[in-house]
Amino acid sequence: MAVRRALNVSSQRIPAKSCCRFFSINASVTGVDTKSESFAFSSAESESVSDSSRDGAAIHIKGPGKASSSSSVTMPMSFMTGSIVGKRFYEKVTTREAEDGPGWYVMLDYRTLKTPSKRNLRCPTLSLAKAVAAEWEFQQKDGIRPFTMPLMKLTCTAIERVPLTRATIIEHLMKKFHQDLVFVRAPTGNDLTRDLRATVVFAELQVKKFSSLMKWVESEFGYKPIVHTSFFGGKQEEGFVKAVESALKKTCDYELATIDAIAASAHSLLIAIGVARDRLSVEEAVALIRLEEDLQVDRWGLVEGGHDVDIADLRVQISSAAAFLGLSRMR
Repeated sequence: MAVRRALNVSSQRIPAKSCCRFFSINASVTGVDTKSESFAFSSAESESVSDSSRDGAAIHIKGPGKASSSSSVTMPMSFMTGSIVGKRFYEKVTTREAEDGPGWYVMLDYRTLKTPSKRNLRCPTLSLAKAVAAEWEFQQKDGIRPFTMPLMKLTCTAIERVPLTRATIIEHLMKKFHQDLVFVRAPTGNDLTRDLRATVVFAELQVKKFSSLMKWVESEFGYKPIVHTSFFGGKQEEGFVKAVESALKKTCDYELATIDAIAASAHSLLIAIGVARDRLSVEEAVALIRLEEDLQVDRWGLVEGGHDVDIADLRVQISSAAAFLGLSRMR
């Protein structure tokens, strides 16, 4: 989890090999006519490095092979894994409007920020560009920590992953639709589902908490969800399934990236759609997602360093996705 990794990163020993990164820089060189510089990360495995240069966590500088006409910064594929990808190499973070079409770029000094596949990171709105820029601005000198930049990750996902795998993403979301958290009800009369303090049966609490969302789902898609107590899920009406799938197909890349991210954390496609369509606030969504676990915490107590970290991490995942979608819509 993002928060747990952040707490543990200071105590972890980073292998020298994983800290080794190559920077390719095209700069003003005698006899070479170039107007700008380019900056890129590449993995240590893709280059030959002498044994002496592998010692420690040094950053190696590689001379330019040829002049470049563009100025850019390319994030490595390890950006998506949560590891530290190198020391902060820039001083100032700004934004500028794209000259080659609508959108905004993030600038690290004079370099244009790029995605892992070396495409310009073009944000659809100035608000999102400034938010991504803020994530880069708050990186520390000792290392760039991608897991502290959820908006950057979601922007890269919306730009690169969603357009290429839209059908696969929707198929994956619909595959788990019948086991959606919103449809599951605890068996009544089960002592394990009873809060002894308030003497409230968990199944009754589910009905109370989910009723508002269930009514909205019925009015939004025209079908009443079928609830069940089976661990393996029930079966929703075919028309309901098609209505939800049709709604996903009509989303833009940024909205689908948001729904996919929230659904992964919430184990609920309907909660994700509710947040994306402003039907649920972040706090309401978190409360529904954690309904059963919070009941258990109320009964048995909170484990410090466990439950509290899980709650913080969930809030980060849901709130960052909701903020990302809102910023992508602001004009």
